[in-house]
Amino acid sequence: MKEFLKKLWRFTWKAAMWFFIVSITSVILFRWVPVPITPLMLIRCVEQKIDGTEMRLKKNWVPFEKISPNLQLAVVCSEDQNFLNHYGIDFEAIDKAVEYNATHKRQHGASTISQQTAKNVFLWPGRSWIRKGFEVYFVFLIETFWSKQRIMEVYLNVIEMGDGIYGAQAASKTFFNKDAKYLSKPEAALIAAVLPNPRRFSAAKPSAYIQRRQAWILRQMGYWGGALDYDKPEEKENPKRKKKRKQLRINTNNE
Repeated sequence: MKEFLKKLWRFTWKAAMWFFIVSITSVILFRWVPVPITPLMLIRCVEQKIDGTEMRLKKNWVPFEKISPNLQLAVVCSEDQNFLNHYGIDFEAIDKAVEYNATHKRQHGASTISQQTAKNVFLWPGRSWIRKGFEVYFVFLIETFWSKQRIMEVYLNVIEMGDGIYGAQAASKTFFNKDAKYLSKPEAALIAAVLPNPRRFSAAKPSAYIQRRQAWILRQMGYWGGALDYDKPEEKENPKRKKKRKQLRINTNNE
């Protein structure tokens, strides 16, 4: 028994060391190299195969400068308005979500863009505490080794934006027949509006609910006052504008 425990400890220690080496190396590598494919993409392909449907995997990596600033702003306004300020996890948003979910049937999440990026690139879908633990670990790594601009670039290239559609370029070409660089504000807001459930909702045929979300995102973008400035976090903004935008977010949160 004692020998078995020693072997188990040796195996566990080696496995942990290899995990840290591979994970850190991967994060550093993807700081510069485009992500070729993600676990979610593979899972969706397997699901399509099992269901007997046509296998769809539309993706086309484009560099940061070829993604419209309108789309960058739209996803921040829709998904993570503290993106430029937090270190991967928005504890203020978590507190608000817990408070809201305690008294409402429709649940609100508080997952940041950094969390979604870590989950999509390195992990699998799910809500278990084990997966959440790995997510926090990878969020720490990408926030340490990547810039906010790189996190946004990867996010907008790998995020699921429709059934078998991944990334800004594929979505833009599919829904609007144009490159992601030329997305208008309404088009960007429409893509951002479907992100919480891109297989249920479609930017090609937006429902009344998606149109309301699009309008809300456009108002948020208007209150932001311009494109994202990755060198100037929100904390340096005019306090009056910041307060006004936050107030609008609170007042329209249930739309």
